[in-house]
Amino acid sequence: MSPGVRPIVLQAGGRTLSALVARPDGPPRATVLAVHGGGMSAGYFDGQAHPDVSLLALGARLGYTVVAVDRPGYGLSAAELPSGQDLAAQAATLRAALAHLGQRGALGAGLFLLAHSFGGKLALTYAASDADAPGPAAPELLGVDISGLGRDYATEPEALADPLAQRNSKRHWGPLRCYPPDTFRQARGLVAPMPERERAEAAQWPRRFAAAAGRVRVPVRLTFAEHEFWWHHDEEARADLTAQFTAAPLVRVDGQPDAGHNISLGWAARAYHLRAFGFFEDCLARRAAGPAAAPGPAVAAAC
Repeated sequence: MSPGVRPIVLQAGGRTLSALVARPDGPPRATVLAVHGGGMSAGYFDGQAHPDVSLLALGARLGYTVVAVDRPGYGLSAAELPSGQDLAAQAATLRAALAHLGQRGALGAGLFLLAHSFGGKLALTYAASDADAPGPAAPELLGVDISGLGRDYATEPEALADPLAQRNSKRHWGPLRCYPPDTFRQARGLVAPMPERERAEAAQWPRRFAAAAGRVRVPVRLTFAEHEFWWHHDEEARADLTAQFTAAPLVRVDGQPDAGHNISLGWAARAYHLRAFGFFEDCLARRAAGPAAAPGPAVAAAC
């Protein structure tokens, strides 16, 4: 782990979730919950191949508490949930874990979700149900930043049956030049089996995206790597994605140059993370300024 990063355990409605946390020196501006993708673990957000890669270390330096959680079916919960949970159940478990996190210390202005790939599916599911979710009170959700997630797959259906198969390696990583030299040795410790319920739900995502996106009421930012091969993300696809967030006050769809699907492990990690924290700062400023007179999505497409 990077300096200042340590493991913690979160209780979530009878479940136990493992996580990593990095805290700032003083009171946090806000808390960022980082949610990993399929077949990975919380350590994805604390890459060790280069000092610039860790989201947790950078966030703490910028004044945020950053928590990277092992999703249900990963880490400490893998033995209890060997098949994982579906997205709705994961969202409920995450909400309970966040309520526990709020009891353990100050979270600042509220919560941001930063998610990757399958973790983005969970983040949107969580955000879509945030306003009317039952159960323990979780911190106020202020915004969602997701990389490596679209609506429509840019691959054949067979690839979804076993997303972690060797034949999908290029889709996960893109050009190897996009990563520090020690990335793939370090990544062996981050990879985890993908629970069966996640595999089963993969093909249903295009329909579920449309259902979730229209219920999200906080600012949203989506980022696609230059070498993203899992999802359609051309200009037409980006415009269509933005149009789905009919209740969100702000929507941005950005691109990250010189990056593969696993952006947060590559040379572009620091640039992507800084842009994510810049988006969070925009959300905090927007919140401080008060509600807009006529909310509506705006698009900022880059690269």
